[in-house]
Amino acid sequence: MKIYTIRDIAQMAGVSVTTVSRVLNDRPDVSKATQEKVRQVMEACHFVGNANARGLKQAESDLVAVIIRGRRNPFLNELAETMLQCARDSRAAFIVEHIDERADEFRQARKLISERRITGIVFVGSRIDARCEALKDVGIPMLFTTVSTEGTGMARASSVCIDDRRMAREGINALLDRGHERIVVFGGAREGDDSLALRAQGVKEALEARGYALEGDRYVETRLTLADSHAAALDYFRRHPEADAAFCMSDTAAMGVIRALHDLGRRVPEDVSVLGIDGVDMDEYLTPRLSTIAQPVQELARQSVEVLRDMIERGAPARHVTVNAELILRESVR
Repeated sequence: MKIYTIRDIAQMAGVSVTTVSRVLNDRPDVSKATQEKVRQVMEACHFVGNANARGLKQAESDLVAVIIRGRRNPFLNELAETMLQCARDSRAAFIVEHIDERADEFRQARKLISERRITGIVFVGSRIDARCEALKDVGIPMLFTTVSTEGTGMARASSVCIDDRRMAREGINALLDRGHERIVVFGGAREGDDSLALRAQGVKEALEARGYALEGDRYVETRLTLADSHAAALDYFRRHPEADAAFCMSDTAAMGVIRALHDLGRRVPEDVSVLGIDGVDMDEYLTPRLSTIAQPVQELARQSVEVLRDMIERGAPARHVTVNAELILRESVR
């Protein structure tokens, strides 16, 4: 019996891997016609599911769960889809679970392990915090993409990510070098060891090295969605019209901030420069084109698949890979 991956289903249905994942998760943002087409292909390939998890009914294959923390994050979804493309020649079958960025991905992982014959787990967009204790006794290979697990005590957890602290410093220095002195940061929780906390540390280090302080009112903690960053920016710039630059810890947040500035009659970059992080394709097609710290999606995906394959197929120990990001200055920074 042929072992079908989610990518095989996508190719036969003529849709993207993300679309198949959305159908599997009963997402409402897929047309009825597309849902029917995808489900017909799944039925022909004996692709079955239940209310809790979906996958391939083929016990002889490795089964890898991909948990994406951030339903509406275009960067994370692109990264996950690229990983599946890189793994198309793997012997493993994949199931994909999208969860909200406030949901507990580790609880979801334990749930999948208890219900399915999972042989590996990939976390995309995860946070590293006290919740990791729930995974310390998990004996299967785990791979965290976009955040380092080095020093967490999870013996079976590898990671592939950029150097978030260094790149945040580089971004802040680029704004300071261009004369910006009243920089506001839109980011996540500053405590912990995840990518957002490391970026916050890098921001603080860069400012202090140039004689500035990351004061409380210069750091806005927000969910990095379009709606939340837009609301946070409206509130901030109404109260702080003197701010002359915004450093946003995702491109999605940067888009929300630019919209808020437009709604307030502020020009980008003439009045306020805006810099994001991620490097999604749409950055080049915005008005103005978004400046960003671009994460190398293809390299992150390739390295992630390679590390996970080594752990599953060859029993390799956990390892931690850092890939290079790139600061790209476009029209949104003056």
